This record gives sequence, structure tokens and C-alpha cells, in this order.
Amino acid sequence: MEEEILRLKAEALAALAALGEAGELETFRVKYLGRKGQLTGLMRMLGQAAAEERPRLGKLANDVRQELETAFEAKSQELAARAGGAGGPREDLTLPGRLVPFGRLHPVTQVMEEVCGVFAGLGFAVAEGPDVEMDYYNFEALNIPPHHPARDMHDTFYINETLLLRTHTSPMQVRTMEREKPPLRMIAPGKVYRCDSDITHTPMFHQVEGFLVDRKVSFADLKGVLTTFIARMFGEGGAVRFRPSFFPFTEPSAEVDIACVICGGKGCRVCKETGWLEILGAGMIDPEVFKAVGYDPEEVSGFAFGLGIERIAMLKYGITDIRLFYENDLRFLAQF
Repeated sequence: MEEEILRLKAEALAALAALGEAGELETFRVKYLGRKGQLTGLMRMLGQAAAEERPRLGKLANDVRQELETAFEAKSQELAARAGGAGGPREDLTLPGRLVPFGRLHPVTQVMEEVCGVFAGLGFAVAEGPDVEMDYYNFEALNIPPHHPARDMHDTFYINETLLLRTHTSPMQVRTMEREKPPLRMIAPGKVYRCDSDITHTPMFHQVEGFLVDRKVSFADLKGVLTTFIARMFGEGGAVRFRPSFFPFTEPSAEVDIACVICGGKGCRVCKETGWLEILGAGMIDPEVFKAVGYDPEEVSGFAFGLGIERIAMLKYGITDIRLFYENDLRFLAQF
């Protein structure tokens, strides 16, 4: 067996030395080193040798294989260099370089980072939570009882009776207050899901929930924070209005509008001819929410707000159709 291995080694090295073209390399590899090659066949026959001889013969066969593979690689490089020096394909260094396009952050991501940056500058920390939420955190703890219209199947994606895709990032209010004590100043960015789809709504969109809890917090504090945020996002001097509204987990509540940047406040299909676009809802946290997390509403107060990132991006960039964000058209995305 040893003589046969050494004979095959000498034969293979001689055959390799005689190769003159790169096209012959594969034939050599298959004949001697392939899965059905001669060396592999000899290694399979080692089981027929005496037990005390197998380790030595196995090492010899492996050494021969390694030597042949090293010689094969050297021969491959030699033939490739010879072909290049003999007028074969070569790199043309006079050709202009290929332009590699740069990737860009999605405009929704850019605006999300900018919004979080503004609130970080105002001292707000960031909290994150699950997209698949419990009914308790998404509704009940936020003072939304089972009969509330927000629970309608046409608004919410339910998984079962107790689990759903969160309809807002507001559950992070409850989750955070359960773990920590005031003072709290937090924002909760993330994806939310609702059964809604048109030029200004999508079934999945991005929202930033914010809340502040401490002693003697007033609606004036809420208005100051949001006015500062709007000024930093859109610049000073833009028209802003606070409208009375209703949310189950805030009282009093308000919706905040900015003059439509698409039509300049004159009225268009995006603003539904009103001249205004709602960008967020806000209000003072309802005492029932404080009771759900074990806070004393006589001792603490706070405010909360929620804003849609896509709506902010539409205002900043003058985009008239929210669906453009999700079509992944590079001609659109490259503008940002």
C-alpha cells in the first residue's frame, strides 16, 4: 500500500509538471484529487491494511494529498501568469473607474433620528417596547375600556383576545411608569399598526410617544415643549394651532396642527382643503392612568403626546402621497 501511494505521488507530480495550458488543470484535479480520483480511491482502501499500519499509512496519504494540492495551486498560478504575459486578458488601467452609488438613510429614518435628537436635547430619554402588545397595556391601562370605539376590529389588528399589534407607542407610558418613579421624561419611538390606508395613512407607520411626569406639571409646560419642538423641526415663525380634542388617556386633550406646506395654507387634497395638517395629539395624563400604575394623581401630574413620523416627513419635504415612502423607488429615495 505504501509503494502504491508513493508511485501515485510521483505519477501525479510528473503529470502536473507536463501541463501546458490552464484548461488541462481541471482534468488533472478530477483524475488525482477529485472525490472519485485515484488518491481518494487509495485512501478508501486503507481499511484493508493491518490495524497497526493504518495510522502510518493514513498520515502518508494525507501528506501526499497536501503536497499535491500545494503543487496544483502553484501550477495554477504559473499558468495564469503565463497566459496574462502572453497577450491574454489584462486590466486596462486607462479605463475610468466605475461609480459605486452611495446608500442613503430612508427619509422616514432620517426624520425619526431628527425628532429623537430634538427631544434628546430637551432632556428626554428613549424607551422601546414590543410591536406585539398585550391588550392591557395598549388599551385598559390607558383608560380605554372594552366598549371603546378604538377597539373596533376595523382599527386594530388583533392576534387573539389578549394580544394585538400595538396601535400606538403609548403602552410605553404604562410600562415605564410601572418600573420607575417620577420624575420621568421619556420618548418612545417605533412602528405602530392600524387598519387604514389612503394617501395620508398606511396600515403600518412610525410614531413617537412622549411623556413627562413630575410634581406641578401644567398644560403650559406641554405647550412650551411642543412649541419648541415644532420651531426646531420647521423653523421659527410657522403657523401652529392647538385645538381642543379628546383622548381616553389624557384630560384635557388637544390636537396640534401646522399650516399645510403643500399649499401654503390655501387648501389642497392633502390637507383636505382646510389649510392645516394635524401632526400630533397631546394632553395632560388622565388620573386613571396614574392609578393603573400605582401613582397618586394628587401628588404627581404629567403630560403626553404622540406624533406620526411620516406626517412630519411629508411636511418637511413637501411630499403629497404617504405611499411613496413604501414603494422603494430609488429615484424617490435618492432625493433625500
